[in-house]
Amino acid sequence: MKITISTQIEKDIQTVWHSWNDPKAIKKWNAASDDWHTTFATVDLKVGGKFTSRMEAKDGSMSFDFEGTYTNIKTQQLIEYKLDDDRIVSIEFSFENNTTTIKETFEAEDEHSGEQQKNGWQSILNNFKKYVEAN
Repeated sequence: MKITISTQIEKDIQTVWHSWNDPKAIKKWNAASDDWHTTFATVDLKVGGKFTSRMEAKDGSMSFDFEGTYTNIKTQQLIEYKLDDDRIVSIEFSFENNTTTIKETFEAEDEHSGEQQKNGWQSILNNFKKYVEAN
């Protein structure tokens, strides 16, 4: 099952692209809720390059690494990657009328319902929007 989420950000595409791919910025916005945070992030933004985000519950009760390998990159347009569990993710960036749109499509995993996954990924995307528009 594929799930698609999206948002519109009132910033130029260069700012959005940079914030999406900068490990320092990722640590500031990459969480689905206030009780989680990203403590470590790496980005090697090239085809065959890898990324990692260490996501942890702030109370220390849970953590996991979100990681994968880039398979296609078109600067300020598209990022595609394969997660370490072989799921495929595609992120499209477009800019029109002073607004950047991000459309993210990902293959669902089997542990959580599609609705839970959609809500979690959308929450992270909403945090990204809030971070970029505030900076």
